[in-house]
Amino acid sequence: MRNSSLIQLVALISGTLFGFGLLLSGMANPNKLLSFFDVSGLCDPSLILVMLGAILITSIGFRLLKDRTTTYLGLPINTEKPSKIDAKLIIGSALFGIGWGLAGICPGPAFVLAGLGLDGGFIFLFSVLTGFVIYAIILKTIISNNKI
Repeated sequence: MRNSSLIQLVALISGTLFGFGLLLSGMANPNKLLSFFDVSGLCDPSLILVMLGAILITSIGFRLLKDRTTTYLGLPINTEKPSKIDAKLIIGSALFGIGWGLAGICPGPAFVLAGLGLDGGFIFLFSVLTGFVIYAIILKTIISNNKI
């Protein structure tokens, strides 16, 4: 098997495992996520456990790759540290959080929902793509006006 085929296979298995994890944990259910954000009502704190589990698994992965410059499949590892916190980061983070809080969906679960053929996933992904286009138009306008 060629290296690119192996990389694609690992990506497919990883994505499938991630999707099943979202389904199994209930994190693909927008109502479950929205109930986590409902601090005035019946708050469901299980999202914290899912996040802690993700942090644990990711920490192990980072620890295994700490001194490496490539992954086990030979892909380069980008360990560049962010250089600054700027307006784009703050605005993007705020928009992501607001969207997540309003819809109860973030990109991972949106793909799961779309894969299940549910309208919410398609609507969310369409909205994200529309946001990308709007951002590109605004950024292009700012650059052409020499404001960056």
